[in-house]
Amino acid sequence: MTERTEGARRYEVVVIGGGAAGLSGAMALARSRRSVLVVDAGRPRNAPAGHIHNYLGREGMPPEELLARGRAEVEGYGGEIVPGEVAAVERLDGGGFRVALADGTRVAADRLLVATGLADELPEVPGLAERWGRDVLHCPYCHGYEVRDQAIGILNTGPMTAHQVLLWRQLSADLTVFQHTGPEPSAEEREQYAARGVTLVEGEVARLEVTGDRLTGAVLADGRVVRCQALVVAPRFTARGGVLAGLGLRPTQQERDGHVIGEYIAADPTGATEVPGVWVAGNVASVTEQLVGAVTAGLRAGAMINGDLAAEETRRAVAARRAGFSARDESELTEQVLGDRRHGL
Repeated sequence: MTERTEGARRYEVVVIGGGAAGLSGAMALARSRRSVLVVDAGRPRNAPAGHIHNYLGREGMPPEELLARGRAEVEGYGGEIVPGEVAAVERLDGGGFRVALADGTRVAADRLLVATGLADELPEVPGLAERWGRDVLHCPYCHGYEVRDQAIGILNTGPMTAHQVLLWRQLSADLTVFQHTGPEPSAEEREQYAARGVTLVEGEVARLEVTGDRLTGAVLADGRVVRCQALVVAPRFTARGGVLAGLGLRPTQQERDGHVIGEYIAADPTGATEVPGVWVAGNVASVTEQLVGAVTAGLRAGAMINGDLAAEETRRAVAARRAGFSARDESELTEQVLGDRRHGL
């Protein structure tokens, strides 16, 4: 049995993060009759978006509806969900973890699944952050179809601009690259832009022009206004992994084409980190993961955690048998352990 902490309820698994990945992992665990607590800060990354896309069977669903359904399903299988922030996590001497919430609540867990997502660090252009997820976008697969055939601008802030041009040109013939503060396009990139009819505008974007509640243009530092109904940016993706620092898990830089595009918490393909008993899933572990992939990663991690717990229970049962317990003693002990866990003891 895991060391108990005074006044702290004990769970087999505490899931930190109540987004798609966390709820998916919690579902797998609850359906396996594990005692599960989900701590949900209520800040899903896709909250600014009106709808989710490329999720088969859920196309166009509002993000909050998907999460509401997920919460109800997890609770329907006995999982518990509480709103709150996790302030700290520490390993217990006897095994397992102590999880401290910001409101002072403390719980103990045999295993942890961290699905806290990431933060999108946006370019500092006045008015840009307010329109994030509406007509300031970054992913052609998440939002591209919704702005098809519109005047689309791409804000050049780093090495991903040419790659973005190739993808967004598929969605509209009216494409403008704002040179802004990014690197100068190479001769090859300029040739590609010209061949695809992409306009390159020199100068820094000073702010966005909004008419009513719609983006209508980008205002350059010299006062020029260039028509723009959607603006594509390349955020820096930073994992929300600070709560893991107390366990020695630090973010790893993610690179593409030799350039850092963000940070993530490293794990193996199952989500297991280098700290035994700790798994990660979703954007905290992969900054380029889309929603449907986060759901899959959560399910995979939940299944692996269940398997890990089952293996530990079996090792203990074998050890007890070798120590001289009778089969009846073993059965009674197993039922007692399962009963304790189902009641959070």
